[in-house]
Order: sequence, then structure tokens, then C-alpha cells
Amino acid sequence: MSMAQQAEPAVTAPSGSGPKQTDGRTVRRPLALRLLARPEVGVFLGAAAVLVFFLIAAPSVRQGSSMATILYQSSTIGIMALPVALLMIGGEFDLSSGVAVISSALTASMLSYQLTLNVWTGVIVALAVSLGIGAFNGWMVVRTGLPSFLITLGTFLILQGVNLAVTKWVTGNVATDDISDMDGFAQAKKIFASSFDVGGVQVKITIVWWLVFAALATWVLLRTKYGNWIFAVGGDKESARAVGVPVNFTKITLFMLVGLGAWFVGMHNLFSFNTVQSGEGVSNELIYIAAAVIGGCLLTGGYGSAIGPVFGAFMFGMVNQGIVYAGWNPDWFKAFLGVMLLGAVLINLWVQRTATRR
Repeated sequence: MSMAQQAEPAVTAPSGSGPKQTDGRTVRRPLALRLLARPEVGVFLGAAAVLVFFLIAAPSVRQGSSMATILYQSSTIGIMALPVALLMIGGEFDLSSGVAVISSALTASMLSYQLTLNVWTGVIVALAVSLGIGAFNGWMVVRTGLPSFLITLGTFLILQGVNLAVTKWVTGNVATDDISDMDGFAQAKKIFASSFDVGGVQVKITIVWWLVFAALATWVLLRTKYGNWIFAVGGDKESARAVGVPVNFTKITLFMLVGLGAWFVGMHNLFSFNTVQSGEGVSNELIYIAAAVIGGCLLTGGYGSAIGPVFGAFMFGMVNQGIVYAGWNPDWFKAFLGVMLLGAVLINLWVQRTATRR
């Protein structure tokens, strides 16, 4: 074959004269491969399998009250897993998110009680503190260029020490005082920690907030310019910067979103139990990150969704409570989580390779 023959373009059939010809680069992939390319598909199948397993192994899971408890457990993880997932899509980690929840609750509780203020004053100050912690983490990451793993590990240790030391110094104990009889408590409890009846089953308000936040995060990722920025800075921040994406702004605000989530969960803990233990929250950050990873977010950034972590958090809640309902030794919980995490990573790897295979 001559060079002229090799370079000769394919003749396109006139409109209506036959099937449209393509050169192979525009061939539409099969529906199955397009579905596998979605980061939440694998975890959805996994969550469905876990649910079916415990429905069989623990018949009490089939009761409405049991499912409400499972969803509540999932929501307290899922609310934090959402901003953590967005941060991971943006290419960063936050190891301080677990203790930041407690820092927020301690701030609101001690400020309100010690100064005899309306609890809403403590809630607002706690929000400012939580956003400030997130802004500090983000600023340090973009300013120094150090890995967010190291920056937030330092913040984790600082907050852990401050939580315990300041609480002991102010209250003389490792826990804050009961604030249930203070002004504004009842109103705040309705927003952060109330329940409502559905068919005779008490449902926690956090479940509703969890789903609302998931819908909002999905809309932001898929329908806004900011969502495009998140994917861009997570995929390649230098290329993103070259095309005009505000990389520093995006990363700092993502860390602040984690702070916002920590504030909300912290307020829920405070108004659910009326007091806060200063040593709590340690290792919860790993659960949030694991829920995001199980939900399809890559450790390298630039890939993921907000729906995937919803199913990831549900798997955590299902396993956590399902083990109890099945009457098994709860010491196996962490082992189950490890198996789920490793399985999710392997499934995500397989899904990626299958979805990109031509």
C-alpha cells in the first residue's frame, strides 16, 4: 500500500444513505462499562451485599427500629465522610478531622457554661473555631508545599493535647459540665440532635441532614464551577493553575468544609449527650477516610463522588450494628472494617481498569 493510500481519509456516507461510520475513537462504550466508570457503583453493590448478609444473619435487623439505629450510626459517620471525600478528590487528607469534632463541641460547651451565656453563643464561636482550624490546615498546606498528611498530623496532635489540657484546666475534669438547663439548649437540640416519629419508629434528625448534605455535595461536584475546580486540583494542580483555576482558594476552602462538618457533628454530640469527653475522637478520622475510600475516592485525588461515601458510611453503620444484632463478639468489628477497606481498594482498582479498557 502506498503512502497516498495510507493517508487517504475515510469517505463519509451522505446523510440518510446508510449507517454512520466512525474511526474507532468516537465509538460509544457499552452501558456496563460506562456504569463501572462511576465511582459509586462498586460500593453500592458492596453495601447491598452487606445489607442482604445481615438481613439473613441477624433477623432483628429487619425491624424498623433496628434499621433506624443503623442509619443513625451511618449518618454520624457519613456527615463527616462527605467533606473528607471532597477534600480527597481535591488531592488532600485531613488527619485532624476526628479530634476537630471534639474541639468544636468542647468550645461550645465550655464557653457557654463558664461564661453563663446562651448556648447559641457557644455554637457560633465553635463554628468560627472549626472554620479557623480548617483554614489553618489549608493555608499551611498551600503555603509550605508540605504533604497534607504531615500538616494535619501535627494539627491532630495539637488538638488532642489542647482538648485534654484545657478541659482539665477549665473544668477540673476530663469532661465538660452538663449544659442541658441553659438558655437556648432546647432550640439547638431540635436542630442538631432531635428525633421524629415515622410509623412508630424514632428517626434521628441527623439522617435527614446527612441526605441533604449528600445531595448538596453531589450538586456542587457535578453542576458547579467549584466542583470542576475540585476535580482539576486533585488531578493535576499545576495544569489546573495554568488554565486559571484558583488552586490555593480551592484547597483552603476544602479544608474549611471539613471544619464545617466537624462543627456540625460536634454540635450533634454535645446536644445529644449534654456533655463532652475531651479524649474522644481519636482514630475517627481513619473511619471517615476509609468511608470515602470505600466510596470510590482515590488516594491520589481527582476521582470520586459524594454518593459513594454515603454507601461507604452505610456499610460502616451496617457492620457496626449488624454485629451487635447478630450476637457476635464486637471485637471483630475492626477486623470487618479492615476487610471492607482492602476489598474496596481492590474492587476500585479492578473497576478502574475495566472501565478504561477499550
